[in-house]
Amino acid sequence: MTESLGLAPTNPQLQAIGRPCALARRFANAAGSRAYDLFVPIGRRNVPLSLVVMLHGCSQSSRDFAIGTRMSELAEEMGFLVAYPDQPRSANMAKSWNWFRDGDQRRDRGEPSIIAGLTRHVVNEFNVDPTRVYVAGLSSGGAAAAVMAVTYPDLYAGVGIHSGLACGSAASMTGALLAMRRGASSRPRRATHSVPTIVFHGDRDTTVSPVNADQAIAQAQPDAELDIATDQGRSDGGTAYTRTVLSRPDGTWSSEQWVLHGARHAWSGGHPAGSHTDPAGPDASREMLRFFMAHPMGRASDHIDDRRLPTGEAMNA
Repeated sequence: MTESLGLAPTNPQLQAIGRPCALARRFANAAGSRAYDLFVPIGRRNVPLSLVVMLHGCSQSSRDFAIGTRMSELAEEMGFLVAYPDQPRSANMAKSWNWFRDGDQRRDRGEPSIIAGLTRHVVNEFNVDPTRVYVAGLSSGGAAAAVMAVTYPDLYAGVGIHSGLACGSAASMTGALLAMRRGASSRPRRATHSVPTIVFHGDRDTTVSPVNADQAIAQAQPDAELDIATDQGRSDGGTAYTRTVLSRPDGTWSSEQWVLHGARHAWSGGHPAGSHTDPAGPDASREMLRFFMAHPMGRASDHIDDRRLPTGEAMNA
């Protein structure tokens, strides 16, 4: 299964390299349970914190993903909590999030309900600013992050999609493989609530076609006139990129699409000790946090009351 998706197995030795201390936890509800690591920045417990939920890619583990993205190190610097849910092989043999199954693309069902419940539990237990909760992921995790933005726009103020796909791109494993190669056969439905979105994708990605990045950013756009600005640059490692910023003229919404020229299926700017990383690329982790910090939820009234309702059972592991 892993080989069919074009990814090499994760090296288990990578899981313990240079990882900041994190709390090992587990969340469970009626849809199932998932273990997750929670990074808590030191010395910031008396001030409201932002939260980022990071969803790893196929064949990865949550700990491998933390190492490769360096998100915990940046979160310490910038004052974020980071939750890293782990997809077990019992849920998917390739450790892929099941973004392509109908029951895992709906609110209050399947994996979206588990991820949202886990998120709410961290918000309730820690001093999290409820207007600064975000979700991001790579590959299948990026596709799952897109699902979370569509199904829980009242919970997440922003989403980061790296080498992923739009919500609704497929409804079966066969459809998933086709969408990965050439994009969704029909245009994915536009989100009913436009969550600010930042997308990264290599234009030489042969695992998930770059057309999926176009579809993901199109799904996030509001049905309104947008201003479009484009700039080009080159990372310190030599990777050229084109960044397109889309925004509403009144400043109430914006999103970004980064096209990484010559890059393949890997987290841009990641640490080589983690799997599926491209250290030469622009720092996707830092850029995502920069984008998230600029995009709190618009108003407190944007959140529904069930953020504080019981959502399942959480356990320290």
